[in-house]
Amino acid sequence: MRSKKKNEMKNETKQETIVEENNQSVTGEEIAPVDEMTEKNLRIAELEGEVAKFKNDFYKAYADAENMKKRLANDFETRMKYRIQSFALDILPVIDNLERALSSEAAEGESLRKGIEMTYAQLLEALRKEGVEVIDALNQPFDPNLHHALMMEVREGVEKNIVIEFLQKGYKLKDRILRASLVKVSE
Repeated sequence: MRSKKKNEMKNETKQETIVEENNQSVTGEEIAPVDEMTEKNLRIAELEGEVAKFKNDFYKAYADAENMKKRLANDFETRMKYRIQSFALDILPVIDNLERALSSEAAEGESLRKGIEMTYAQLLEALRKEGVEVIDALNQPFDPNLHHALMMEVREGVEKNIVIEFLQKGYKLKDRILRASLVKVSE
């Protein structure tokens, strides 16, 4: 019985608390009514912000893709331009040996000499078609980017730092140096 009374008392206390809370006066400043238009305007502003963010992300991704496309095109162009570089470096000693054979008086027989000359001309023409050229600087100012000076010699009537003799020809592939010329320079 006692427990029944305790439960009834608890229920009455709860009801009184609820009634007291409901009887409190609420002013318009404490709880602002949120109408439907304000909610929609807030949602529109939120969505417009997201759209702007996505547009910005899209433009960045597009710019990155365009930059990558240009970089790959440049890399491809460079590779195509210099594709025979290693071959040209390997073939240069052959040309040197042919030049030595042509300059030698030991080559007996005109037909042997003619065959060497034809081979030499064909090799040079094949390399020229691919963009390999001889660095020609005889009687030109010494350029350390193109020449490697092995000797210096005093010559009358020749200005200082002029290439006076080739010891070994230099070659370039388009605008790259394959091998610098070995030269003698005036003092």
